[in-house]
Amino acid sequence: MSGSAAIPFTKVSIDMLISLLLPALLQAQSFKYDLLLKGGHVIDMANNRNGVADVAVADGKIAAVAANIPASDAFKVVDVAGHYVTPGIIDIHAHVVGGRAERPSYPADLNFSSGVTTIVDAGTHGADNFANFRRDVVNHSKIRVLGLVNIVRAGMGNDREQDPKLMDPKRCAETIKANRDIAVGVKTAHYWTGQPWDKEHPPWAAVDGAVQCGNLANVPVMVDFWPRDERTYDDLILKHMRPGDIHTHVFAQQFPLLDAQGKVQKYMYEARKRGIIFDVGHGAGSFWWRQAVPVIQQGFWPDSISTDLHSANWNGPVVNMITTMSKFLAMGMPMHEVIRRSTVNPAREIKRPELGTLTVGREADIAVLEVLKGKFGYTDCGRVKFVGDSKIEARVTLRAGRIVHDPTGVTMYSYDNAPPSYFKTPKLQGVEPSAIAEPVMPSRKAAASTQK
Repeated sequence: MSGSAAIPFTKVSIDMLISLLLPALLQAQSFKYDLLLKGGHVIDMANNRNGVADVAVADGKIAAVAANIPASDAFKVVDVAGHYVTPGIIDIHAHVVGGRAERPSYPADLNFSSGVTTIVDAGTHGADNFANFRRDVVNHSKIRVLGLVNIVRAGMGNDREQDPKLMDPKRCAETIKANRDIAVGVKTAHYWTGQPWDKEHPPWAAVDGAVQCGNLANVPVMVDFWPRDERTYDDLILKHMRPGDIHTHVFAQQFPLLDAQGKVQKYMYEARKRGIIFDVGHGAGSFWWRQAVPVIQQGFWPDSISTDLHSANWNGPVVNMITTMSKFLAMGMPMHEVIRRSTVNPAREIKRPELGTLTVGREADIAVLEVLKGKFGYTDCGRVKFVGDSKIEARVTLRAGRIVHDPTGVTMYSYDNAPPSYFKTPKLQGVEPSAIAEPVMPSRKAAASTQK
């Protein structure tokens, strides 16, 4: 070597070489997919799929679901072996404005942490203020937010829900028709649960008014109900509700689900046969082990699992959607049936069959879940515990192909193996961390565009 010294080939120089060669390598290789979730157990009951497969995403949509998709076809590959890959979870009964129109709200996007990608606000708003729901909640959420329109013009609130003069089927239907993109049904709740009947307060005013709106707008009705001697539960589900209407809070104390011998009442089977939908709607007071356990053990499972989550119950007993789903797994419902009742079933109930599925071409709303085994306690609304051996955890949530929840870094690089773009000091105040981290995992199109 004449007068020249050898340059040590260090890790720093390797990183520099990678950073120089990576653009050329990306340019030389074109990818079919942005993301490949590889080796997971796919549950997509809309397509009767329940087994190991790979799921590929491109341009925000499901691009392929098949065994052994080549890793070389994807810009980014994530090993999800040992996890379940499901459509994004749908919660059709929640209150993202707290449970009353005047209560403090919570960010709807918090539901991403349960794998939820679609949430339905169940009648917090009525015809008078549904525009506020769009403006204040829908327009400011990354999660897909839909809504049921309350039969009461001003929405939920104990006093106004007691006045039939404020129940306006025509205006309710007009509001739904004007908001078809987000309005998916009608809600009635809390009407005249204990006071004597009178001329101004007939027993069926709220239910029958909501059904009238449902007929005018061709949408389902969700009923929150309190039975009384003159207004019985079996009359509700056998005479007043229509096929496709949804009875929520099915495991609340007030419903006579079991006969004197502890068997599920015959009228429950009759109602299901005529098309009545039974929804969980857990809530702060509507889920009791003494109702749920014997009914589940006898095989009469709810059609959909939902939370009735709002600002007064997220610290318990509801907590979130994934905890509510875990309760049914703990009671013995198979995992694929839990997923069915949290994806395709609720999608069909609100007449949105494009949701709740991993069908190729649909938006890539995806949940990656893990089932833990051990000893786990779950509570009901009476502060009583049920101990099960399973617990579902949401590991990754994708909304329209974008990773929106990954608290344990399933899709991320290890810090000691991150590319050079990982650690850059921002030049301007106010730059969000996501703007800095985004280049670590760009899409295949974004990568290709940087080479032009």
